[in-house]
Order: sequence, then structure tokens, then C-alpha cells
Amino acid sequence: MEEYQKEMKRLTERILELMLGSQGLTFEDVNWLKPKTGCDKAQEILHLNSYPVCPKPERAMGMGPHTDSSLVTLLYPGSCTPLTPGLQVHEDGIGWVAVQPVPGAIMVNIGDLMQILTNGRFKSVRHRVVVSKTRHRFSVGYFYGPPSDVKISPLLIDDDHPPLYGPITWKEYLHLKSMHFDDALQVIKNGNAR
Repeated sequence: MEEYQKEMKRLTERILELMLGSQGLTFEDVNWLKPKTGCDKAQEILHLNSYPVCPKPERAMGMGPHTDSSLVTLLYPGSCTPLTPGLQVHEDGIGWVAVQPVPGAIMVNIGDLMQILTNGRFKSVRHRVVVSKTRHRFSVGYFYGPPSDVKISPLLIDDDHPPLYGPITWKEYLHLKSMHFDDALQVIKNGNAR
């Protein structure tokens, strides 16, 4: 598991580099992400998920609707073949859409802290997990975020794009999310938190 977590961290930091780069930013723009100094302080959570067979899947939920509080979440949907869809994302105007897993692929979810960091240019995705009537599914989630004491605030601001969110630590955000759940981003919008 330790080796898996190290590889997930390397992959996540490469994905972050590409995402930030697509917006004209580098790790140097995010102090706690600077190589050799900051990345070692990032927080990581590895979550092993088990979704047993459910005789009445319409009456049960593997994981209720939510957004991830992290910067980025990597999800490995398991290796049992054929892969059984379980993850669903919510698309405005359409509703819940099943995400078809691809063998050997890792899914990337944008988290709430990335939405704050990019001033809303990258949006966190509301998702849920459903259970199957015929297959026991396993997945591994890897959540990556800043050190607990680092304030996250919008970086992509200018005269045309004022900051949408006030600065907040992951720990503070998790506390807000425990009280306001999926409305937590709205609570801190324009610095209204606390």
C-alpha cells in the first residue's frame, strides 16, 4: 500500500502540474507545492471502498451525493472484469450519468479546494456511488490536499475576475462542510465564511 500511495502522489502532482500549467500557473505560484520543499507537506488520504452485492440496489446507496473536499481525487475502479459501473456524476439539466470505467484507467475528480484555488475555473463535480445487484465492487480513492495549516485562496484573479472565495484552510473547510455539506462552497463565496 505504501508503494501504491507513493505512485498516486507522483501521478497527482503531475496532474496538478498540467492543470495549473493549463491556466498559466506553476508550482512556484503555489508555495506549498514547490518541489523539494512543499509537496512533502501535502496531505494524502487513501480510502479503500467495498460495495457488496445488493439484492435491491434501488433501495440502497453505495455513497450518497457529494463533492470531494480535496484538491484532486484519483479513483481506481478495481480490476474485476467486466468492470461494473458504480460512479455517477450529476450533470445539470440531465441528472445522474453513469461513468463507464475503462480497464486499467484511473478517474480524476476535481475537488472543492481546486475550485477555490482556480477561482471557479475548474469545478468540483457532484457525484455518488450506486451498488450492483450482481457484482461486489471494490475501488481505491486517493485524496490529495494542502497541508492542514495552509490557507487556500483564488490564484486566478484580475480586474475581470475578482476573487470568488475567501481564504480558508482544508481543516476549516472540512468543518464548514460538516455543517453545510454541499453548500459549503456557497458559504465561503465572496469571503462569507465563519
